[in-house]
Amino acid sequence: MKTGAFFSGLLVMLVLVSCVSTKSTIKNIDDNAPDLVLTKDNVFLITEYSTDKKYGYDKDYPINLFYKNAKDDSINQARFLNALAGPNGEKIFYKKLENCCPFPSKRSEYGAALLDVYEIKWIGQKKPIKLYLNIYEKSELMVPIGFTLKKF
Repeated sequence: MKTGAFFSGLLVMLVLVSCVSTKSTIKNIDDNAPDLVLTKDNVFLITEYSTDKKYGYDKDYPINLFYKNAKDDSINQARFLNALAGPNGEKIFYKKLENCCPFPSKRSEYGAALLDVYEIKWIGQKKPIKLYLNIYEKSELMVPIGFTLKKF
């Protein structure tokens, strides 16, 4: 059983690596960005609001959430999303929809990585929002347009 799982994982990574260009299409990576900081509420400290309509909404401008390592493949997304609220302070609800958009990454043990696509909703919202999150790369962390910070 373990051998089958190993070979399945190996096959997936080979397909992923073979589909990845040697050049990343992600436009907002900044390895010199300050390290992310956790608050006492175990969410990321965010002090800036994005003015870029593409930030988080476009696969080439994902929200880059690299924090110490990429081994915890869902904790950093929660640390970011749990800091957000809807446009009028509404409680948000989120779920991961899929992985997409392979790109080369030196922080992945395989040399390639995927973005996570999340759906965000709140009560009274007309249409859910899709955000692209990247746990492998760094940049300044900001609140995407259409969201506010949650009050703790």
